[in-house]
Amino acid sequence: MPVQNIHLAVDAIIFGYKKSHLFVLLIKPKSGPFANVWCLPGGFVNEEESLRQAVERELLEETGISVNYLEQLYTFGNVGRDPRKRVVSVAYFGLVDPSKLSLVEKTETDAEAARWFAINELPPLGYDHPEIVATALERLRAKLSYQPIGFDLLPDKFPFSDLENLYASILEKEIDRRNFRKKIMSFGFLRETDAQIASGKGRPANLFQFDKTRYEQLSKENFLFEIKFA
Repeated sequence: MPVQNIHLAVDAIIFGYKKSHLFVLLIKPKSGPFANVWCLPGGFVNEEESLRQAVERELLEETGISVNYLEQLYTFGNVGRDPRKRVVSVAYFGLVDPSKLSLVEKTETDAEAARWFAINELPPLGYDHPEIVATALERLRAKLSYQPIGFDLLPDKFPFSDLENLYASILEKEIDRRNFRKKIMSFGFLRETDAQIASGKGRPANLFQFDKTRYEQLSKENFLFEIKFA
């Protein structure tokens, strides 16, 4: 039986949302077959760590950030995906509010730079990373309809219009704002706060807050989160 020579890696697709646009976090490697070409953060898994530990370490080393919402996406293993050797990568995708994070490139790693790019303005990507980004975007759009993950992309307190714009921009669909608000508020895990924000020439808009504790309580009671769009 031939001896396998397959290397295991992880890649991270981190989505951020700001100024009504979805962004993806990319790094520029200093070396390798795609040196100076924008890529997803990631690298090889050390023998003493789990996949989750590996992707968290790579994110911290290459970009200086930690991500709360991180889930396994898919395994990518096409034979020629890395021109150096046979590499299988387990991809994770995460959601963050970029305003809470400060990117810090660490010179001791192989990442020369780290930067947010709008999803519709991505530069050419190395390896099979365009496929990985497309797969993650498809997963994100699907999950928005059955799990309230969109709140991980927003600040702790936000005007309701920001939530509307988030769904509309990521799904690239027009939404019925009145029905959308009625549906979201009916779930009982979004509460209106006393905090306000100026909204143009009109009166200040109240800010809302996602009640994660309430959502977790509802989930234990067979609560169903579902938002359908035509």
